[in-house]
Amino acid sequence: MPLTVKICGLSTPETLDAALDAGADMVGFVFFPPSPRHLQFDRARALGERVRGRAQKVALTVDADDAFLQSVVEALRPNILQLHGSEPLPQLAAIRRKFGLPLMKAVPIAVKSDLDRIAIYAVAADRLLFDARAPRDATRPGGLGNPFDWRLLENVRTAVPFMLSGGLDVGNVAEALRITRASGIDVSSGVERAPGVKDVDKIIAFVRAARAAAAQQVHPVA
Repeated sequence: MPLTVKICGLSTPETLDAALDAGADMVGFVFFPPSPRHLQFDRARALGERVRGRAQKVALTVDADDAFLQSVVEALRPNILQLHGSEPLPQLAAIRRKFGLPLMKAVPIAVKSDLDRIAIYAVAADRLLFDARAPRDATRPGGLGNPFDWRLLENVRTAVPFMLSGGLDVGNVAEALRITRASGIDVSSGVERAPGVKDVDKIIAFVRAARAAAAQQVHPVA
């Protein structure tokens, strides 16, 4: 299965174009005010139109209600909804029914017992995203630029495809893929020069490194 590469937290035409030109499969847009990557709906609409079918558009929300999700869908016209909060299983099923879009559910990972959620969320989600668990005093969910112990995912089996996130960058993506055998990777802060400020050169380098690492897995060097 080809590797799915997602660049998340895009907020400018230049960095979006860099992700698209580099060959990203998914481009992510954040709708969560505490995040430095949060988008207003008018900007999201303009960026979404710029994609023009070259990649899948992913809308990231955190414990959003239906009214907010409706506004997100109307502005971005996403291909996928990424739910990054503590949304319970019944809510996932309700969101899928209401909006008719595939769901990607983030699962925070810190210890082995966190893997128990895989079977639960795989029932209602089309894809899982394994991310580092945020510190207890954090104001935002997710890895916040920090990886978790990828060895927890060695030999993991999931009923739906999974992506890996949290602390990925050009220097460690090959090792992350080697350990986890993830079918997809998701990067945000690892391609930034400051919080919320993407770097064009880092985006290009990351996509190239990820593709090269995936190719080595398929065709290992003797």
